[in-house]
Amino acid sequence: MDCWRESEGKRVHDPLFYHFPTTDNNNTDDDKDDDDKESESDSDCDCVAVEGPIIVGAGPSGLAAAACLKEKGIPSLILERSDCIASLWQRKTYDRLRLHLPKQFCQLPLMPFPCGLPAYPTKQQFVAYLESYAARFAIRPAFGVAVADASFDGQFWRVRAHCCRPAAGKKTREYVGRWLVVATGENAEPVVPEIAGIGEFSGEVLHTSAYRSGEAYRRKRVLVVGCGNSGMEVCLDLCNHNAQPSVVVRDTVHVLPREMLGSSTFGLSMWLLKWLPMRAVDRVLLLVARLMLGDTARLGLPRPRLGPLELKSLSGKTPVLDVGTLAKIRSGDIKVFPAIRRFTEHGAEFVDGRSEDFDAVVLATGYRSNVPSWLMEREMFSEKDGLPKKPFPNGWKGQHGLYAVGFTKRGLLGTSMDAARIADDIEQCWKVQKASQLVMSFSLPVINVSASNITTTTTTSSCDHDHIR
Repeated sequence: MDCWRESEGKRVHDPLFYHFPTTDNNNTDDDKDDDDKESESDSDCDCVAVEGPIIVGAGPSGLAAAACLKEKGIPSLILERSDCIASLWQRKTYDRLRLHLPKQFCQLPLMPFPCGLPAYPTKQQFVAYLESYAARFAIRPAFGVAVADASFDGQFWRVRAHCCRPAAGKKTREYVGRWLVVATGENAEPVVPEIAGIGEFSGEVLHTSAYRSGEAYRRKRVLVVGCGNSGMEVCLDLCNHNAQPSVVVRDTVHVLPREMLGSSTFGLSMWLLKWLPMRAVDRVLLLVARLMLGDTARLGLPRPRLGPLELKSLSGKTPVLDVGTLAKIRSGDIKVFPAIRRFTEHGAEFVDGRSEDFDAVVLATGYRSNVPSWLMEREMFSEKDGLPKKPFPNGWKGQHGLYAVGFTKRGLLGTSMDAARIADDIEQCWKVQKASQLVMSFSLPVINVSASNITTTTTTSSCDHDHIR
């Protein structure tokens, strides 16, 4: 009944049923000049009414949400600022990257990985899977559309975006719809910390989002700041290209073998959690890790007080799954340093009193959500970290048709769970609206007025909507 009342009320205020006044021929010259100025200022902004949900982000999360909706017969529109799907994977990851978890835990809803792929697909294989996924469900995002802001006007979500495709110029459009799905994810923007003296360092400084291969750093001394999965893999990649890497470990970290007892560590953990409490599973993992890897604290990698699964559950901090980096640390090919006190012109000083010269610095300092910068809503998302305020599994739904997918801190498995829940929830209201014939009509002609250009659409294939005007 909530959906019925919502639809009944919205129709009265539906922008497609508004009567837009036209310019009065009896205006005075001054009034006409004012109208002309207003028309000029607004002529570059179109209003596009979207029948189904508006999805911001064409990464795995956005694709999963669109596919689950499509399976239920609900159209959607994906807005993507880049020129491709999964831009983080295609544009901002290093060449040797593979899925850290087995493929069965990383597949999106409704479509498994093809047969013949390795247990841990490469970056290229995963991108190919995503492209096949988009093709199978006929998902065609509007590329080159950068969302500037999104807000709820009391009836609809209004998403203002800039079309950044060179052929279209920079044009502003406002997309209007009943549902908004935030799918920009936890890793939308790189985190670049301010470290004392880094501006004085004369060598190259880059974030891992700009790092591709150790080939460019042969025989160079490279300091990797950060010891998560990316930092550890970059160190290993540098070693394999005959560079001289060092890694900064400023905090405690759990390092686990990628596989143990003949199974993936993640898969074993999931199986054990069916029978044992989390802390008992943590004790099993740490015991096996100690037998296989030894005491990592002796290598400069002290473990946290909490177990790996408990820490992940409480803070979202992911354990490092070792793929060979520890052996390089043990052999001395990779040096370990504590936190940086400050950078110097040629290197860095560390809190333990040591200093070292370096040729380059790679910041493996992670990513963050950018939701607070464009979503004008403060109830669902935290302004501090840009993540849903409600913990998993309740962070996927907000108010007034606002949803979040891909913010669970549980990888692609969490993304799949979110996408299915969102599609189920929207379907309930969608069916009521269809049955009551109160859904927006998208067969109306374009309404041309002095201060507005209204366009209607259900799905789009690019930033340029000229074909539907």
